[in-house]
Amino acid sequence: MENFKEQWTLEAAMEILQHPTVDSRTWAEAVEWLLLHGPPEIRQLLQQAAGHATAECFPELKPEGFTADGEPCYDISAVARTLGISEEEAARVVAEKERQHGIRQLFDRSETRKLQ
Repeated sequence: MENFKEQWTLEAAMEILQHPTVDSRTWAEAVEWLLLHGPPEIRQLLQQAAGHATAECFPELKPEGFTADGEPCYDISAVARTLGISEEEAARVVAEKERQHGIRQLFDRSETRKLQ
């Protein structure tokens, strides 16, 4: 968990985001680092961009609820269907991210709220 944080700096991550020919894996790692450890204004911009990209690329995927912090929550079976993978694989990927970063990602429906 701490190792990932130490792999990047704000300057390096921002440089990667702006680089015209960087590979997609490195770009995704820089975005992930910024979402976890970047300044609040950059995290907010990236979260807004992610929400827009999800709506544009996967219009059938809708949040089932929201965390107390207002983060969208998606049904894991719907995510798996949308990505063309098994529910078990989707849950495994999310669980691995939880383990790597020490941030909870899977929530029970009873822990989420509906927007009114």
